[in-house]
Amino acid sequence: MTTPNDGQHGDAGSGHGTPADVPAVRPGSEVAGTDRFANPGLPPHVPRRADVDPKAAKRAELQVVVMFGLSAVASVAFVVAYFAVDPQARGYLLGVGEMNLFHLALGITMGISLLGIGLGAIHWAKTLMPDEEVIEQRHPQASGEDDRAAVAKDLSHGWRSSQLNRRPLLLASAGGALSLFALPVVLPTVAGLGPRPRQELYQTNWERGLRLMIDPSGAPVRAADVTQGSVFHIMPEGWVGHEAFDEHGAEEAMISKGKDQVILVKLDPSLIKSQKQRDWGYDGIVAYSKVCTHVGCPVALYEQQTHHLLCPCHQSTFDMTDDCKVIFGPAKRALPQLPITVDDEGYIVAADPFREPVGPSFWERERPGLLGDDES
Repeated sequence: MTTPNDGQHGDAGSGHGTPADVPAVRPGSEVAGTDRFANPGLPPHVPRRADVDPKAAKRAELQVVVMFGLSAVASVAFVVAYFAVDPQARGYLLGVGEMNLFHLALGITMGISLLGIGLGAIHWAKTLMPDEEVIEQRHPQASGEDDRAAVAKDLSHGWRSSQLNRRPLLLASAGGALSLFALPVVLPTVAGLGPRPRQELYQTNWERGLRLMIDPSGAPVRAADVTQGSVFHIMPEGWVGHEAFDEHGAEEAMISKGKDQVILVKLDPSLIKSQKQRDWGYDGIVAYSKVCTHVGCPVALYEQQTHHLLCPCHQSTFDMTDDCKVIFGPAKRALPQLPITVDDEGYIVAADPFREPVGPSFWERERPGLLGDDES
């Protein structure tokens, strides 16, 4: 409960009332600035066994060293397991079931490595580091020379109290454990990057003479069967359907699916604006990479009236009558054209591989001379 006191309610600047049994504090009075409550103080410090018994302190030190040493051994074991254990190895773990033993080995060794550092740091703090509670009185933020000297003295005292100057084995073991723990973090990051792609970014599976096969049926395409406005989704011969998985394996077949896919469209030759587009096509039939030059989505939506190709991911739009140049959206390059011709049986075949890398841009893409003599 509060009571008014000459129109003042509590301390100056305070929005709270003054308790009835405590004198009101007025600015300028001699009681202003004094503590409202008595300092309760701190309980007396109770020393630990390691503080008074050198043998207990030495025993605690060895325990911390063992924990840090266990962490270091586990970090080295992680590196050994990373190279020694087969990444495809599988086994049965009680309570979990069948699992990948490579992942299990890496998880256990990394866990032990981190656990050793954590337990060692906690045990060190609880047995050897100073545990006295202290009170720091409030003071102005600007420190004088005397205060700075006092801080330096306190830091020096803390260094000596932590016994690092007397127990270098602790410092060495902690540094070793922390340094080696970087291996389980850095090694998978660096080694997991894999080999550099080198020429793989410049090459597809298209070769001169390969037939254009409808995806996914695998049927070849006759030029006579392609009517104006027709759209075919194409893969190279030998890389479509079950044949690709049986002959090349699932991984290579999926890689081919991501970079070799082509869209085949027949346009009115009079609408084609690019001479190169006419030369690389056949009677108005043109073939372009389906891999968007923005982030690699399949460009598969063809608008017959406007002759525009639309990427469904980010709406990049390409004009098929003008060499598939970008007319809208975030893509920065036109879709690469696949040169085509017709073989003796009337089937559409590749006249040459792509003359430029397909898909999104990369740093070294514009370097000359990487596509061989066919580029000329």
